[in-house]
Amino acid sequence: MRLLDRYLLKELLTALACCLGGFLIFWITFDLFSDLDEFQKAQLRPLQVVHYYLLRLPELLSVVLPVSLLLATLYALTHHTRHHELIAIRSAGVGVWRMLTPHLVVGVVCSLLLFAANETEFAEGMSASKQQFTSRVRSGHSGEMKNINFANARDGRVWHIGRFVPSLREVHEVDVKWNMTAGGARHLTATYGVWKKNTWVFTNVNEFLYQPSADVIAEPRSSPELSVPELAETPDQILAVMKVAGLTGDQAAKNAQLSLREIANYRRFFPELRAGERALLETQWHARLASPWTCLVVVLVAIPFAAASGRRNVFVGVASSIFLVFSYFILMRFGLAMGTSGILSPRVAAWGPNILFGLLGSIFTHRLR
Repeated sequence: MRLLDRYLLKELLTALACCLGGFLIFWITFDLFSDLDEFQKAQLRPLQVVHYYLLRLPELLSVVLPVSLLLATLYALTHHTRHHELIAIRSAGVGVWRMLTPHLVVGVVCSLLLFAANETEFAEGMSASKQQFTSRVRSGHSGEMKNINFANARDGRVWHIGRFVPSLREVHEVDVKWNMTAGGARHLTATYGVWKKNTWVFTNVNEFLYQPSADVIAEPRSSPELSVPELAETPDQILAVMKVAGLTGDQAAKNAQLSLREIANYRRFFPELRAGERALLETQWHARLASPWTCLVVVLVAIPFAAASGRRNVFVGVASSIFLVFSYFILMRFGLAMGTSGILSPRVAAWGPNILFGLLGSIFTHRLR
């Protein structure tokens, strides 16, 4: 790496670390004071509170990282401009895009990190743990869900679960019905079930087998314990489907609420979707892919306003770039609302703001003097 790249990266990353740390401290402090009463009612120890905010970190980064990167880019480039360093670099024969490569690379890396923070299996596990932890804090129990009705339309299975505890991967008072591949149907009830070694194992089981041509009522067969490999629905998949089913249009219009894996699990169990469900899920899918690239877009928007030379008020350029970025954020929300309601194509709704403001930033950067 050239000396120039190291210098520009050092200035940018120092500003980014300060902005990111400051925003996270402010956000967590404000949230802590808001929820302090609930933490005290749940009798949480300090380490448990720290654990709670670690679980919320991917959610916080999706909001804080793009804004921190915007301010860091504006600060670093404005500092270089005020000291005429960018003019000296250009005078040495370095092109605009080559000079700004470190900032663009940081934008791409932050976008990829944000995508990984939201979509890796580890991040999804943190998200699920956060939901269960939040439920435990607010209600005092282990994040359980009651009276769950879950249908697997692809395999023709219908579950009713009296009590579902995702953190322990267990179900209570479960009733499952499904059609067998050889014909007939199978009906199973159990007082308890647990997912272990990739198989559901039930306790105190009553099982009914219905033959395709029989008119008689099937006699139940009782078992103290029964393993049922045919039931391939994992606790994580059931939880993901319940999360998708409980998502309202207003919630989906705010931001990307669902992970790609959760959407894929739902589509796996429900291949035939209504028009409203299809619009919501496809918009969420493309929004999940497009939203991490906010980091790169804000860098492209900030560069031409902070790096422009000439006689002008630096703060006017900074204010203009901040106004454009917040307009970009508003347009992203508006696009999600239009895509979720089916007015716009999900691809246009999710990717349109990125492409529009990315092109504007690229054009302005190309015209830099």
